[in-house]
Amino acid sequence: MKIYNTATRQKEELNKNPGEEVKVYSCGPTVYWNQHIGNMYAFLSWDILVRILRYLNYNVVWMMNITDVGHMTSDEDAGEDKMEKGALREGISPWEIAKKYEGQFLESLGLLNIKKPDVLWRATDHIEEQIALAKKIDENGFAYKTKTGLVFDTSKFPDYAKFANLKLDEMESGARVEVDEEKKNPWDFLLWVTNQPNHIMKWNSPWGEGFPGWHLECTAMSTAKLGETFDIHTGGIEHIGVHHTNEIAQGYGAFGHNTANYWMHNAWLTLKDGKMSKSLGNVYTVQDLIKLEFDPMAFRYLVLTSHYRKGLTFSFDSMKAAQVALNKLRSYKVDELGEINQDFKKEFQEKIGDDLAMPEAVAVVWRMMKSDLSAEDKWVTLLDFDQVLGLNLGIDSKEEKVPQEVLDLVEQRKKAREEKNWGESDRLREIIKEKGYLVEDSQNSCKIQRIK
Repeated sequence: MKIYNTATRQKEELNKNPGEEVKVYSCGPTVYWNQHIGNMYAFLSWDILVRILRYLNYNVVWMMNITDVGHMTSDEDAGEDKMEKGALREGISPWEIAKKYEGQFLESLGLLNIKKPDVLWRATDHIEEQIALAKKIDENGFAYKTKTGLVFDTSKFPDYAKFANLKLDEMESGARVEVDEEKKNPWDFLLWVTNQPNHIMKWNSPWGEGFPGWHLECTAMSTAKLGETFDIHTGGIEHIGVHHTNEIAQGYGAFGHNTANYWMHNAWLTLKDGKMSKSLGNVYTVQDLIKLEFDPMAFRYLVLTSHYRKGLTFSFDSMKAAQVALNKLRSYKVDELGEINQDFKKEFQEKIGDDLAMPEAVAVVWRMMKSDLSAEDKWVTLLDFDQVLGLNLGIDSKEEKVPQEVLDLVEQRKKAREEKNWGESDRLREIIKEKGYLVEDSQNSCKIQRIK
């Protein structure tokens, strides 16, 4: 499998074999407001990544954070904490804001059939890990104290500008008025903030009462759970110049090396008139699309027709076209299952394994559906592809008890996968399919779905 690594600006082979563990960390939402479909484009992109890895038999651990403190409105050290801004806007506490909009985010995941990450950590639940990492960075000589808090000294990291190709000389000459003249460089950033006594969300630390910086949160939690070095770190292109640049610096300050082997970034979902933005008031949530009588799976289909590094231009006309295409796929349903066509499957795997080339993979789907295969072979091949597409094609939504014999086969298959006996695993999958069920693998478990 090849993926584009932002750190090297080229496609690289994933240095893991099927059956091996792949650890993925995704920058999650800041839960101070609703997550709109522009935000959800990123989470759909990384859900597709995880689905592809699992379809190709990698053992994935997917982790995501929920930011509920410390993310300033500038993405740097200036402005308000977004959580407190949200609390002021609605007249409730930051904790209540976090709970409210975390709920909207989780609901949006469900509506779009985005698998919930295996590990989902809130920043406020892991303050100890963040203090421990900041302390390690400080003890290693990569931080200094100012009136605003504990600051990372970027001059100690020679490659600070490399990841985002930053022009520090230009940044310095054009720097805004600094909120802290004690900083050695304008781009030095806060690990721990101590100069905001009226900030509601505060904790004790070796540097005084305060709260963690947004950048610290991701490095602390990802390494605490996934280890000092994990495989893939994902986020939006807006994270490259500040957030991920600072995460890489923190990894160097704490451990002496980059914490992720591959950095992947999605481009934006935009409107015909430009970027979707809360400040511009031109945002739509998944819930809004439902009110407009669109199926959330139509939005998912629309995203599948884009490449994550190119982004997506959204319009209601494109949503209508996606709805038509989705309904056409659903219309192919037959009562009997044939055989998965291995030629089309191989082509599908080649496309998804080439840096998530989903538009090309969707094209394979349609060529297969228009081929001279039998209706039964088309349908079961489509259901196989749907493990990646995630469109819930042909799945009976009714609650029904799974027969014990199917549960027993699933357990046998789980054991075969644990022993990396992929031939036996595939054989058992086919037997389960013959009995009318599909199994969809996730970390340490699998989902059993009835085929209509």
